Amino acid sequence: MSESVVFCQLSRKFVDENDNTPADAQQVVYYSLAIGHHLGVIDCLKESLVCPLEAYQAWIATLEADGEARRKMNGVPRYGEIVIDQNHVVMLARALDAAKPTQTPEQQAWSQALLDMLQAIQQEPAIYLMVRRRYD
Repeated sequence: MSESVVFCQLSRKFVDENDNTPADAQQVVYYSLAIGHHLGVIDCLKESLVCPLEAYQAWIATLEADGEARRKMNGVPRYGEIVIDQNHVVMLARALDAAKPTQTPEQQAWSQALLDMLQAIQQEPAIYLMVRRRYD
């Protein structure tokens, strides 16, 4: 059995509507969506990047040894998943840019793909990434 790391990006959200929900209660659900809470809201995640676990570990090993970015990304092999949101954008972008000169062409492509996803989060803070370890 092989293992991989999958980056999934929020692609859309929708409200789980129930025809029996009173109008006043639905307004609470819509208000919750507007302020960022997930009461009654379903997130749809789209697979955006997949890499083998061993290659992922070699990739993140190019990040600064004691840096916050490496610690964050090491959460995938350690805990099985991490969330990347607007709080992580600048830290990860700086670390990926700094590491690019030491990376293989494949790792540079992954870094660029992740940088593109981080830019999407920067432009729309409601977007986030779910990064998970997957057993294939």
